[in-house]
Amino acid sequence: MRLFRRCTRISILSLLAISVFTPVFLLSYRLKNLNSNASRDFVEDLSILRNKYLTVSFNFWGGSDSRLQKHRVDAQANSAVQQEEVEDLKGPHLVVYRDGDHGSLVSLNENDSLDKAENVNSLQNNGTTYGGDRKNQQNLYEKRVSSSSEKEKSRPKGVQHSRSIQSHPQRPLDEKVKEMKDKVIRAKAYLSFTPPGSNSHFVKEIKLRIKELERAVGGVTKDSRLSRRAMQKMKAMEGTLLRASRIYPDCSAMVNTLRAMTYNAEEQLRSQRDHTSFLVQLAARTTPKGLHCLSMRLTAEYFALQPEERELPNQNKLQDPDLYHFAVFSDNVLACSVVVNSTVSTARDPEKIVFHIVTDSLNLPAMSMWFLMNPPGKATVQIQSVDSFEWLSTKYNEDQQKQKGLDPRYTSVLNHLRFYLPDIFPSVNKIVFLDHDVVVKKDLTRLWRINIKGKANGAVETCVEGEPSFRRMDMFINFTDPSVATRFDSNTCTWAFGMNVFDLHEWRKRNLTARYHKYLDLGSKRPLLKAGSLPIGWMTFYNHTHALDRTWHLLGLGYDSGVTRAQIEQAAVVHYDGVMKPWLDIGIHKYKSYWNKHVSYEHPYLQQCNLHQ
Repeated sequence: MRLFRRCTRISILSLLAISVFTPVFLLSYRLKNLNSNASRDFVEDLSILRNKYLTVSFNFWGGSDSRLQKHRVDAQANSAVQQEEVEDLKGPHLVVYRDGDHGSLVSLNENDSLDKAENVNSLQNNGTTYGGDRKNQQNLYEKRVSSSSEKEKSRPKGVQHSRSIQSHPQRPLDEKVKEMKDKVIRAKAYLSFTPPGSNSHFVKEIKLRIKELERAVGGVTKDSRLSRRAMQKMKAMEGTLLRASRIYPDCSAMVNTLRAMTYNAEEQLRSQRDHTSFLVQLAARTTPKGLHCLSMRLTAEYFALQPEERELPNQNKLQDPDLYHFAVFSDNVLACSVVVNSTVSTARDPEKIVFHIVTDSLNLPAMSMWFLMNPPGKATVQIQSVDSFEWLSTKYNEDQQKQKGLDPRYTSVLNHLRFYLPDIFPSVNKIVFLDHDVVVKKDLTRLWRINIKGKANGAVETCVEGEPSFRRMDMFINFTDPSVATRFDSNTCTWAFGMNVFDLHEWRKRNLTARYHKYLDLGSKRPLLKAGSLPIGWMTFYNHTHALDRTWHLLGLGYDSGVTRAQIEQAAVVHYDGVMKPWLDIGIHKYKSYWNKHVSYEHPYLQQCNLHQ
């Protein structure tokens, strides 16, 4: 009898061992040929299978039901603790939209941009508010709906519903990924129906499902990249949502909750946009630490020189009218260096090029020292301080008082100095003006052979509708003013500063500087034009501008990431207009190489100031 029991026990143990280790062996073999996601799934299945077999073994060898029940209770308690660690998902208030209104409040159009511009100073109060009584929120929504309806009616037909889609394209997602994200949103909506502080089994389950599905999807955007585990989590979520729909069958409550969530998402998006816009503008106005360091080192070296060592070579060529004269007005040493280097490197006759750089008194030593240490080949460079123009100090101080209250970047003397070119260079008859944020890619001396047909200004036009550089005169100039409407045509083609050919002889002949002062004086008395040199430049050179071929000057590298490589290769000058300058961290990365090409990053001062590509 004992032998029979012993043989029976050995047989049962052998069968149990085979049933435990055979699946382990098979699963281990399959794991070798699977990717990481599938491997993780099989490991989870293996752990579940192991627990089942341990439970069977425990019951077989006489483990008490009470001990097993205690083990299960402890496991559930641990699971509950993990679920409670999930961050609470705050649903928005249910009463935000009127029940009868099914229109979307999400509108990313030009009216929102205007609202943004008017409320930049209130960024600190832009956070989304989730508290407060529901009656006030309902009134707030009704006001927003009415104002949104009025704006929608005032727009031209055919434009009312397409601006958001055209200007903010989104990455396409596959169907399964979209479905999973929709289920997460639905789950969060059902979660908002539960009483605050509820710790029921349903609340724990739906929180767990949300957490699992969000982790399973992650940053996946294509169905082909979804793991088997993600599909399993979606099926589990479907079951939970089915039970939730039975617990909360009220469809109108779900509609209101989803609308409220949309409203809150819109408010957060608007707040983030305002904050991003503010930070971008702040970054654009701030001098990078590396550039400040470079300027300080160069200034110290300049004042260590003897007075006779501070003279730049070839200063006898400065007034020669037969040479090619270029003008750059800037306080940025590295930017001026790129403009000069790129122009000289592409010129056929660099010994005939004369650069006139005008800066402020603070940066004059640094600018001079840079070109003393890094002469641009055979070209001639002249560095002047704006304070050396005694005739300008009195005249421009009066003009600056007329522009009080405007952005300092627009009222800067270096920005408006371009309107005094004939006075600065009395012996020069033709000059090319370059902004400091351009890179020259082709020989610009050919501009002297272009006939601008008796006009004072040669520039590339910006009136091609549909392009990012498109501008209309009425965008910047107030045509409701009678003095403007009678003198100018709003449909006149506009043009760009940044690369201009000026015939100073025609300029003096037509006394265009006096015209500039006249319109500046009119603008100080009533709201006539927006800040900056461009609108008043359009008025000053109205009917005195000749259109150059568009390949001479390419705009948009400082704000438009859609500029193609083919366009850049065809252009003679590429312009980083906008706030995303190539020397800033916020610059568009794929365009920086054209600028970096002309920077000597191996220079010891750039290395010491941590200026790298």
